[in-house]
Amino acid sequence: MIKKQLTAKILDTALSNGADFAELFIENSYNSVIRFYDSMTQQCIGGKDYGAGIRVFYGTTAIYAYTNDLSEKSLLEAAAAVAQAQKGNEEKRVIDLIDSELENKHIVKIPLDKVSKEEKIDFIRRINMAARREDEEVSQVDIMLLEKQKNILITNSEGLWVEDERSYIRNSVTVIAGTGKERQTSHLGPGALAGYEFIQRLNPEELGIETAASAMTMLKAKYSPKGQLPVVIDNGFGGVIFHEACGHGLEAKSLARNASIFLGKLNQQVASEKVTAIDDGTLPNKWGSINIDDEGTQTNRTVLIEKGLLKSYLIDKLGGLKMNMKPTGNGRRQSYKFAPTSRMTNTFIANGSDSFDDMISSIDYGIYAKKMGGGSVMPGTGDFNFAVAEGYLIEKGKITEPVRGATLIGNGAGILHKISMVSGNLDLAEGMCGSQSGSIPTTVGQPAIKVDEIIVGGRG
Repeated sequence: MIKKQLTAKILDTALSNGADFAELFIENSYNSVIRFYDSMTQQCIGGKDYGAGIRVFYGTTAIYAYTNDLSEKSLLEAAAAVAQAQKGNEEKRVIDLIDSELENKHIVKIPLDKVSKEEKIDFIRRINMAARREDEEVSQVDIMLLEKQKNILITNSEGLWVEDERSYIRNSVTVIAGTGKERQTSHLGPGALAGYEFIQRLNPEELGIETAASAMTMLKAKYSPKGQLPVVIDNGFGGVIFHEACGHGLEAKSLARNASIFLGKLNQQVASEKVTAIDDGTLPNKWGSINIDDEGTQTNRTVLIEKGLLKSYLIDKLGGLKMNMKPTGNGRRQSYKFAPTSRMTNTFIANGSDSFDDMISSIDYGIYAKKMGGGSVMPGTGDFNFAVAEGYLIEKGKITEPVRGATLIGNGAGILHKISMVSGNLDLAEGMCGSQSGSIPTTVGQPAIKVDEIIVGGRG
């Protein structure tokens, strides 16, 4: 992307006013979206994103600038701008830039650009047909196939020089059932850090049928009861509650500004002994995985909570300086337009030893949340409100009828102590996480868990 001689000149310029550290991030990305709506291909577009970001540290103060002009003149102007934003104590020089050896854990077997547009559209059409055949009350099917090929270079004044390629692909399926006031929506969004082989392993008919069936089930369901109830939250996207209500509180960006309830609690009991939680960016080809983070640090498997004890945080380079802790490989950004900060990768509650059947049979009256939907969280406190996208009553130890309109209301730290059973059916689900460094691919997950008591909002 750029010659080392010019890179060294840019970094030296960024350091010229006494900065302690300088970093150059260069990105060359190609994005493609095929959208199928109302049984027709509505969008089939692609675009490139090419630019650079330059960051310097003055102590624990970071200055950032970016440009989409990669000429020498523009890059040196951006470097001079961040250098002059503050004054340091002494001028530093760039250490010799040395190529880093990088093991690629995320093999691409079929490059995204080697598959015809017609084959991709045919895959989408099959999902659409299967969903619409499921029931005559399926009123709308919206399908997208999203692809991104991303090449990055990260180099800094400590001598780092590392390059990486990332290939993202995701299939998003949304089905709306019903008309008028009575409508229910269901969604599936499988994705991977992989090539088109990931799509070829999916069954388009199963995707369409499963999404439509969930929407139809909720359309015909009665309203959920409300009150303090025991709840079984199923695997996969059920992990969104831990991600949103707890995971963000374990990121250095929250901890460093005293905006996390987990600050100062390392090696303390923060959850039930049933709970072990992990962030692992090394899982092969998973949606939230990366070989290196966006600061050039290799990703890791980080045990956050072990049998209820808080063991680690998620640390980026700047957060590590502020907290006097080593980076964990969690410095991430959407693109060169954003400075990196601490973010999750694949974050999940680990398998336990309880059986799903025993969870259900232990409840006299409660809710089974088979699929979770969206929600909101209060930063700093962990108070949350999440919709149950597909729910069922549990009565006298058995799953009975479907219920809709349920919401789970509680506190992230509080719910961790109320998890009394954890099964062994861990599954992961893909999503996009937004924060101050933009929107990035992340994976949530868990096995089925039993929460002894949580506020269930509903109309019943």
